[in-house]
Amino acid sequence: MTDRLASPAEPQPVLSPGATRRRILMRRLWRHRSFRIGGGIVLAIALLALAAPLLTSTEPTQMNLRARFAPPSAEYLFGADNFGRDIFTRVLYGARISLWIGCASALLAAAGGAMVGMVSAWFRPLDGVIMRIMDALLAFPAILLAIGINAALGPQVTSVIIALAFAYIPRMARIVRAAALVVRELDYVDAARVSGAGGARIIFRHILPNCMAPLLVSVTFVFAYAILAEAALSFLGIGPPPPDPSWGNIIAEGRDYSVQAWWIMLFPGLAISFSALGINLLGDGLRDVLDPRLKVEA
Repeated sequence: MTDRLASPAEPQPVLSPGATRRRILMRRLWRHRSFRIGGGIVLAIALLALAAPLLTSTEPTQMNLRARFAPPSAEYLFGADNFGRDIFTRVLYGARISLWIGCASALLAAAGGAMVGMVSAWFRPLDGVIMRIMDALLAFPAILLAIGINAALGPQVTSVIIALAFAYIPRMARIVRAAALVVRELDYVDAARVSGAGGARIIFRHILPNCMAPLLVSVTFVFAYAILAEAALSFLGIGPPPPDPSWGNIIAEGRDYSVQAWWIMLFPGLAISFSALGINLLGDGLRDVLDPRLKVEA
């Protein structure tokens, strides 16, 4: 009888500390109920927007005057507007513009706020001047600041994004500065400084990565604020110009017919509400998981 040698067990892959932390973080996020629900809502709306050409065969600007003010039916799921345009199609395509404006505004505001906050926290002689400027901008409501900037730049999608991003930069800058002031006093930052690391290396290698948690949470909330602000700007007539649809200008076009054709304002309004709800739930989940001061488990 021949002896059989037991095959050695396959070595298990050894995860780096960074990979282990990411795996734990993803597990905690997935277990958080608000994060799952909010992420599901946002993902569903984004997929519907991307799949708009597959879900409807009409164009968002296609008119049919015979179907003016057609109520919701099998042919027009969300009804038709005063030009006979299909509201269901316009809401789907409008999601592309509204979500793009919200996402781009939040990311630009985060980039600008991170830069201003880091400069203010690291270069202490500039801190007072920079923060007084941010305080002066914060004294204006963000929507009023966005109205002024957008009115100066003209009604177009790019102008709306720039205006909203500029309006929310002060808020982001304050958040990043507060986090950076704490991180810059930690021991590993002192060790990097003593070892001869330059200011730029310390900022981008040691301080900024440890300020990402509050910044990511703030991005989600600014995302939701920007979608609501775009609707407000469009309602005032200084948002994305028609005929290309956004949720805001669909509502603006239906305000004169709110009694006889209530569906024109209802369905884009519901889309805005569900988007803001999903993004806020997503932000709540991120805050609960990423903030070390909160020990909230789903």
